[in-house]
Amino acid sequence: MKTPNLMAALLLASAFSTANVYAQETASATATATIVTPISITKDVDMNFGNVAVQSTAGGTVVLSPAGVRTVTGGATLPSTATGTVTAASFTVTGTGNYTYSITLPSTALTITSGSNTMTVTNFVSNPSGVGQLSSGTQTLTVGATLNVSAAQPAGTYVSGTPFDVTVNYN
Repeated sequence: MKTPNLMAALLLASAFSTANVYAQETASATATATIVTPISITKDVDMNFGNVAVQSTAGGTVVLSPAGVRTVTGGATLPSTATGTVTAASFTVTGTGNYTYSITLPSTALTITSGSNTMTVTNFVSNPSGVGQLSSGTQTLTVGATLNVSAAQPAGTYVSGTPFDVTVNYN
């Protein structure tokens, strides 16, 4: 009778020892990363409001759209024949195809000068506005703004001493 109990005890011990052998399993995984083409922006054309006339008694504004179309308010007028060079700023944005990107325009006034005389450029707008998409990896971005002209603004060619920045970032 002692032999069957011993056999049962050995079988039971053997069962527990083999269960420990099969308790550990291993699985494998791979790591992947995709490097995208860095986004970049290149200036193609500077902004130019063209020729503007102003009354001696009232200032005004010249609004330049991203399409390069001018409108005026107040005492500012646009010559009908000697318009000068009128261009919205133009940039080429490149990067990974079909990615979207955010556009950041200047939020503070840009001062342009002619000698000691100044005017400000404000209210920058762009096309596309806010967010662009890099169809086939490239897109043209145009920027317009508002030129603020004082009454009796002195004649001259006004230029910004510091260029304005347009920033693009992948979304």
